[in-house]
Amino acid sequence: MNKVLQLGLQSSVINVAKFLVVPIRSLRVGSSIVGVGVGTRSVNKRLMSNATVKSIPFSINNSKGKEGSDSGRAEMGTPQDDRKDIEAMTVQELRATLRKLGLPVKGRKQELISTLRLHMDSNLPDQKETTSSTRSDSVTIKRKIRNMDEPTEDDYSNSEAYGIEHGEKRVKQSTEENLKAKVSVKAISKERKSLTKTGKQQIHLKEEALSTISSELLKTEEMISSLSQSEPWTVLAHKKPQKDWKAYNPKTMRPPPLPEGTKCVKVMTWNVNGLRALLKLESFSALQLAQRENFDILCLQETKLQVKDVEEIKKTLIDGYDHSFWSCSVSKLGYSGTAIISRIKPLSVRYGTGLSGSDHDMEGRIVTAEFDSFYLINTYVPNSGDGLKRLSYRIEEWDRTLSNHIKELEKSKPVVLTGDLNCAHEEIDIFNPAGNKRSAGFTIEERQSFGANFLDKGFVDTFRKQHPGVVGYTYWGYRHGGRKTNRGWRLDYFLVSESIAADVHDSYILPDINGSDHCPIGLILKL
Repeated sequence: MNKVLQLGLQSSVINVAKFLVVPIRSLRVGSSIVGVGVGTRSVNKRLMSNATVKSIPFSINNSKGKEGSDSGRAEMGTPQDDRKDIEAMTVQELRATLRKLGLPVKGRKQELISTLRLHMDSNLPDQKETTSSTRSDSVTIKRKIRNMDEPTEDDYSNSEAYGIEHGEKRVKQSTEENLKAKVSVKAISKERKSLTKTGKQQIHLKEEALSTISSELLKTEEMISSLSQSEPWTVLAHKKPQKDWKAYNPKTMRPPPLPEGTKCVKVMTWNVNGLRALLKLESFSALQLAQRENFDILCLQETKLQVKDVEEIKKTLIDGYDHSFWSCSVSKLGYSGTAIISRIKPLSVRYGTGLSGSDHDMEGRIVTAEFDSFYLINTYVPNSGDGLKRLSYRIEEWDRTLSNHIKELEKSKPVVLTGDLNCAHEEIDIFNPAGNKRSAGFTIEERQSFGANFLDKGFVDTFRKQHPGVVGYTYWGYRHGGRKTNRGWRLDYFLVSESIAADVHDSYILPDINGSDHCPIGLILKL
């Protein structure tokens, strides 16, 4: 087997490390965390309030009492009357009464009143069903808690001194209740501290989580920035992008491979901008490209070879690609030039447009290969040049001649037209449409001619059909370093006859391949 171009080129495929992007919605975590913190504090407050009420051993007086219990009301009086009588007592009277009952006598008047009230309430008939307390009961409960939480030595000594003589049993019961209440209050205090500590820990954890998220976002931004430098084509670059446009990314926008056994052909095309210069590069090898893409046919434009160079180049062909066909410029040496390199033997090959004596065929711009199911035309369309000197020739002669050539071939079988067509057809196909309206390749005349001579005659732009709102460029000028910022043009195409447009499985761009101011593009066509 012979060898396909040992192009000496090295694939610049970049293996980008995988990373977790933190969804932008994660930013809402910050607000929700704050909400949780506030909610936790309010819940804790409610829990503590409820716990305080439930943990205090006391009976709530029912002002209604039992129906028909007149004797009880006559002996005891109503709770309201009793409270009024107690409040009317002097401090000396209160202390004397408390001493008789064996109760503590230390404290201010209101504290003595509370102690006496509490003793009265504890001696009322037990109520199994409790109801909500009045505001005064709540105040009394709080004071009782305060008194029990900070008892004095006098309280205990007075209880012991008068307990035996004036009702040891009641003092013991009261002391047990006090101890229970004290334990309950301490438990509540401990629970409050625990909950507060837990809340602080949760807030601390949330703050750590926010810090981690911020750190991850920063890392993500740095990786995106790094990615935009290493893979600039993944970042949308356009002066006036539409809201639904997005950047072309071959890693995510190519369809899955065809099932094994599916009959198809894979064609690639590339304007190499000087084949001999490309062969001297150590950064890329055509063997690697062939192994990576496993193409069947490779079309080259702007080889800039002379006829005398072809035989030497053929010696460097990669094994398996046995068929190569070269067209060189004879009117201007080392200029233009096209080639088709294939591992499939074509049925026939022709050069130029076939028009006898045509000037179009003097620059080596067309090679046509006939295969079983289609014609493949590889072409390098003339540039209109600086100052648009060749614009008239381009649109009035070249485009029309090529269009007629295609339509003639199409009479027998479908046609695939590929190569550097030197026209960015729509505004989506060029980074700065407004600034290039009179630039070669984007003039209104060239764009209209492109539509009239190819698209309007039944040819389909396969990439645009597959990716209607995608910005993908194939050319970046050296002069302004456009490749680093993805400020490019889409000048390279695969146009196919409408009859086989539905058989196109994939039309793609390989923007990671360097070595020229153009990048390769590919077509997978089901047969």
